[in-house]
Amino acid sequence: MSFLSFIGKTASKKRSVRALETAEEKARRFFTPSDWLIIGIFFIIMTLGAATMFVVASNELSSEVPVHGGTYVEGVVGNPRFINPLLAISDIDNDLTFLLFAGLMKSEPDGSLSPHLAKSVEVSEDGLQYTFTLKENIFFHDDTPITAEDVVFTVQAAKNPEIKSPRRANWEGVEVIALDDRTVSFSLRAPYALFLENTTLGILPSHIWKNIRTEEIPFSDLNTNPVGSGIYKTKTVKKSSAGVPTEYRLIAASNGLPKPYIKNFIFKLFPNTDAVVSAISSGDVDAAHSILPLYNGRPLENSEAIFARVFGVFFNQNQQDLFADATVRKALDSALDKKTIVDTVIGGYGTVLDGPLPPQSVFQENEGQQPTAESRIATAREILENDGWKLGENGVFEKTTKNETRTLRFTLSTANASELKQAAEMVAEQWRALGADVSTAFFDQNDLQLQVIRPREYDALLFGLVVGRELDLFAFWHSSQRNDPGLNIGLYANITTDKYLEDARNEFDPVARREYALQAAEEISRETAAIFLYAPHFTYVYTNKLKGVEVTFVSTPRDRFFGIENWYLRTERVWPFFTNMNEKKYNNLFSFFLDTNQKNLPNIFTTNN
Repeated sequence: MSFLSFIGKTASKKRSVRALETAEEKARRFFTPSDWLIIGIFFIIMTLGAATMFVVASNELSSEVPVHGGTYVEGVVGNPRFINPLLAISDIDNDLTFLLFAGLMKSEPDGSLSPHLAKSVEVSEDGLQYTFTLKENIFFHDDTPITAEDVVFTVQAAKNPEIKSPRRANWEGVEVIALDDRTVSFSLRAPYALFLENTTLGILPSHIWKNIRTEEIPFSDLNTNPVGSGIYKTKTVKKSSAGVPTEYRLIAASNGLPKPYIKNFIFKLFPNTDAVVSAISSGDVDAAHSILPLYNGRPLENSEAIFARVFGVFFNQNQQDLFADATVRKALDSALDKKTIVDTVIGGYGTVLDGPLPPQSVFQENEGQQPTAESRIATAREILENDGWKLGENGVFEKTTKNETRTLRFTLSTANASELKQAAEMVAEQWRALGADVSTAFFDQNDLQLQVIRPREYDALLFGLVVGRELDLFAFWHSSQRNDPGLNIGLYANITTDKYLEDARNEFDPVARREYALQAAEEISRETAAIFLYAPHFTYVYTNKLKGVEVTFVSTPRDRFFGIENWYLRTERVWPFFTNMNEKKYNNLFSFFLDTNQKNLPNIFTTNN
């Protein structure tokens, strides 16, 4: 008989397990039905206890990790006009441009830079040559590959004076060429330590824009319905019956860049801040920036950050020669109650300034006891009177010289925005109390840029300068930047300051660079080159369901989106085996990078596709 046949016969035989049957009969005689009920209850309790212990242990041992999905709604003021990296001016323009377009590099929440569209960048030893290699398989939102030619086209367009890009000054003296489809080279005339910041400029699709004549670019529909290169793309645009956009719905793009966790990002557009506050109070939106945190008890997070935006009054002595007199500038500065302006205009969410640099912390206190209005005015009048100015019968100061009689009369201009209008009116009123004849003029933001600032058509201008994380003051205070496209709106010129600013731009050591900036700022303050008012604090409120947000230092409101690919609304729990496996994988990749690039670390950034 074969072995298989034996197994078959054995398995087919009926067998009686007598021992088990005997045990079952004894159990029936020994336990009553009540006993069996109690045993059943204990069994259920033990089972539930074991299950509970398993759940608790699972929660204790597992990790919560973000997963893709969810919808996030943010309320913002205004309507976009230029969703275009070359032309974006307003906050809503810049918000949408940031999410819809990507640059060679991107800014991280901690202030560092990392490759974005670029895979790597090599910097020559003399700091004059930057060579970028693009990632493979990256695409615009119309599925066209992003190439070096697109980078060249974007930079050349930024440099074109006919387009009048606000980014033009960043690219003056920079030559760009495509070495091949994935390699682009920039040549600088002089070393510039902060050049990589410029390469965060969003890249335009040349295959679309090159067919549009230069003079038609500002009027193209692509400025409000863009084809971008960023981690989000436009899904739908909702408009009112009058054709005005009321909502931009974005969706995570699949274009070769890291995909953000939040799938749908919606911007709801409102006419003013009050409407945004109402929407967030009612729960219609999940987040908003630059509004005071009072929301009827809604469970919201509130991030308050340094806002690298310096507001002040800048003088145009070419148009109003009064301001060439340092005595006048000092008297006007002494007359202002800046603390009251901060408390009234921005609800105390700001720091009083006496120089061109923002504070280093939102917790920086304004030191010293504030003088009374009477003592401030008395001090300011004494400054003027000691220089020969006299208060006339009409209550306005005048100064008579051999050639002329000068009157302390001028116009203060600013943007037609509620905060700036209120600040300008308060400044003007305090100067009138001093004895100055001050009128005010308000302009829409675009008109202010095109008709007032660029042609330098103002006496005095209340305006905000975006200094940035690196405290680069060159564009605002170097004498070479007094004319458009430079941003030296105070028309300031000082040889000593110029040298500090030039040294800062050429210095690659961040500590030494900061010291040069501080020395320049001290010189600017000593001369009362402008009257610095305050640096507002940036506030961002958002639903407590949102995680991964890091808002620490903000140059413009769009900077709240630094690291947005790490924001998330949904999570799941994963056992350590899986998370440790991923961590080991990335640690090995990082170790490989260090081993292979150790000699080039100071001059190379790299990332994996």
